[in-house]
Amino acid sequence: MQKIGFIDYYIDEWHANNYPRMIRESSFKDRFDVALAWDEGPQPDRKPLSDWCREQSVRQAATLEQVVAECDCIVVLSPDNTERHEALADLPLRSGKPVYVDKPFAPTLAAARRLFKIAAEHKTPLMSCSALRFGSALDKALRQDLAGRKAHFVATRGGGAFPIYAIHQLEMLVMTMGTGARRLKQCGGRHADLMVIDYGDGRRGVINLLSHHPFQLSARYGDDKFLVINEMDDFFTRFIDGMLTFFETGQPLAPEAETLEIVALIEAGNRALAIPDRWSKVPTV
Repeated sequence: MQKIGFIDYYIDEWHANNYPRMIRESSFKDRFDVALAWDEGPQPDRKPLSDWCREQSVRQAATLEQVVAECDCIVVLSPDNTERHEALADLPLRSGKPVYVDKPFAPTLAAARRLFKIAAEHKTPLMSCSALRFGSALDKALRQDLAGRKAHFVATRGGGAFPIYAIHQLEMLVMTMGTGARRLKQCGGRHADLMVIDYGDGRRGVINLLSHHPFQLSARYGDDKFLVINEMDDFFTRFIDGMLTFFETGQPLAPEAETLEIVALIEAGNRALAIPDRWSKVPTV
């Protein structure tokens, strides 16, 4: 049984609260389990690590170093505080052991490049992505209808606020449109974020963040073909299997170039929120 270690900013958050059960119910349940966990310390309205470990049947680590030393693979969480990823992932990325860094990977392209650089220098397998990358409907479309074709326009919809949740739609958009975005602008209103992404070759994409909206995708491709995905309900189960496949093989299932492109779009998109209806340059990946 391979031991997974959790490292978090504060452990009482949705991903840490649900990943252990998902792993124990996955098709890899006989090969992996969450064995050890450590966090930087509880927030005032969150349960402490000791309570979390007791409830999740996970051993509490005294230090981050203990997690890295005793576990076979590592999950760096902190999904709502991406600014903590560099500090939390530094030692794991020097270990040579597979490391999954939760979404969003990094707040800036420069930070993302530093993380990949450390991993490469220490031959540490590194992967980060949104769970939406593993939805079966999109996966099937990319392998069949969209295989070898260029999408001309993609629009995605989903819930949440831009800084934390744009990653989910951007993951799907970059998978479908590819890399190479040139500029973007935020043109939403009080009740929804709307970002337009321009690729400089006549192709554009749109992500629309609407509170509690289900994830959906529409695409125009080929001469006159359309793809519509209105239901995405199996991505978390498939994501857990994907993460565990990465731990087993050491081969990331999310290309580094796409991860960097997504971070560049988030960085530019966060800046553009302050200047609505104006184009902002996307950092070059």
